[in-house]
Amino acid sequence: MVLSTNEEVRQDEGRSLAAAVLSRGVEAPGTMAAVVAAAAVRARILQARGRRSMQELLSHSNFAEWPLPLQDSSGDVGLLVLAQSPQARLRDPTCWRDLTHSTDALPALSLTQTTVKLFIDGKFVESKSDKWIDIHNPATNEVIGRVPQATKAEMDAAVASCKRSFPAWADTSVLSRQQVLLRYQQLIKENLKEIARLITLEQGKTLADAEGDVFRGLQVVEHACSVTSLLLGETMPSITKDMDLYSYRLPLGVCAGIAPFNFPAMIPLWMFPMAMVCGNTFLMKPSERVPGATMLLAKLLQDSGAPDGTLNIIHGQHEAVNFICDHPDIKAISFVGSNQAGEYIFERGSRHGKRVQANMGAKNHGVVMPDANKENTLNQLVGAAFGAAGQRCMALSTAILVGEAKKWLPELVERAKNLRVNAGDQPGADLGPLITPQAKERVCNLIDSGTKEGASILLDGRNIKPNMTCYKEEIFGPVLVVLETDTLDEAIKIVNDNPYGNGTAIFTTNGATARKYSHLVDVGQVGVNVPIPVPLPMFSFTGSRSSFRGDTNFYGKQGIQFYTQLKTITSQWKEEDATLSSPAVVMPTMGLMIRDPAAAVGHEVTLRM
Repeated sequence: MVLSTNEEVRQDEGRSLAAAVLSRGVEAPGTMAAVVAAAAVRARILQARGRRSMQELLSHSNFAEWPLPLQDSSGDVGLLVLAQSPQARLRDPTCWRDLTHSTDALPALSLTQTTVKLFIDGKFVESKSDKWIDIHNPATNEVIGRVPQATKAEMDAAVASCKRSFPAWADTSVLSRQQVLLRYQQLIKENLKEIARLITLEQGKTLADAEGDVFRGLQVVEHACSVTSLLLGETMPSITKDMDLYSYRLPLGVCAGIAPFNFPAMIPLWMFPMAMVCGNTFLMKPSERVPGATMLLAKLLQDSGAPDGTLNIIHGQHEAVNFICDHPDIKAISFVGSNQAGEYIFERGSRHGKRVQANMGAKNHGVVMPDANKENTLNQLVGAAFGAAGQRCMALSTAILVGEAKKWLPELVERAKNLRVNAGDQPGADLGPLITPQAKERVCNLIDSGTKEGASILLDGRNIKPNMTCYKEEIFGPVLVVLETDTLDEAIKIVNDNPYGNGTAIFTTNGATARKYSHLVDVGQVGVNVPIPVPLPMFSFTGSRSSFRGDTNFYGKQGIQFYTQLKTITSQWKEEDATLSSPAVVMPTMGLMIRDPAAAVGHEVTLRM
């Protein structure tokens, strides 16, 4: 369905085309409304590209250029803004999801293989599973590959490979592990565009956004190359006579990662490079919807010199997750995804004695003060809300307009309305489709809940309140909820009353206002005129409250702490044991030379270390 058009001319255009297509006997699955909507959107897209006038399109006799939806109304997604002000109206649907075989929407990309393999013990192997999952191009809904749900035996083999490889990898010098990562980051740079193309094909985001996905993961790999300083221990000499105390970090063993669909490269690169550079081996389960990037990253790691078995990759859904949570040889689990899955993995994994870090859902607020730079702020809001079709855990899904900033809403609407939506590989696209028809259905259900609770849609929303379901729950789609307050204190209360604590931003030119907000808001990551404040990897990703469960956060110093355990050594070397019984004729490199006062000059000396 395409929400947002009330213009009869566009409805008529869609009906005319749909009627023409149906009259030619073409099979049209789904409802007439779906066909009308898809045809009308398609007509507007082609018209916008300057191919033909609308009249020419409608009268054209060759309908081969007008493919029908492969499914029902789940093929079209409206770009929606929920707001309080009734002033602005959406005149044209600006976000769509084309479920066709159109050559215009189909990216000029292809998978090198239609069946995704497992990566076990340094080999890409065909699964013997009888359960397979189709991989779809979100822009066309075309099946572009299949991924297996790994069998129990295959998953056991992957863990066994990790366990078998661990002792030798853990004993490998820190400098040697560092060299592997140094070569790895170079290979990622050289293959960045190819990885990004795989992401766009499977996930749907624009190529530019996909390249950013890879680059932010690459930054973590680069940071992992500084492991020689990150793994430094602590020492305290002479805590008492002849006694020293020191500690150092050791790897845990076999660790595992469960990644989401929205960042196919960045999230896996948060996980296995940090774990492996510390001396662990790693079992990776990428999202079954977007496995391609992780498989290519595995090949590049192998080419960097990582020994066979240090990284293994399995595929699957619930059974694979339960396997990871339950397997006794897996010591730690890293997870990024929804709250429901994160809570489940944390509870089940912890019950089996594992360390767990789980980055989960979010409801990130952007607070707009009336003294903010208006032009910059509005552009930042639109980009942070709708970029990647809103499928980011750090997306600004809620804007709070404070005081006079309420008047900026119509301009915010106009900027959202002008976003260009297309298949991710098409030039000029600002954002691509949602990942699946099911994701679209969930977004629309949450929007519908808003209307039932008193809000309106189509960029003229009104009466949005913090107790509405569409506000309380993470929508994870191209939807912006806009609230209005009179004061900064009211805005802070709204943010703190929400259970999530992933990220937030304030837009202001007043330093005191920014400082007050940063200190009083109960959120793990705060941006001041920065809409998506994801920390660089020398820091850590510090989501809090309902957005995070676990021991320590991802990457940075906390990431090193998560993937290592401390060993503390208390040692005593008595002074009298250091006395030599024979002449010390070689210049010592450490310690003190002490002359025996009872000895004749030039004769015996003793060495105290």
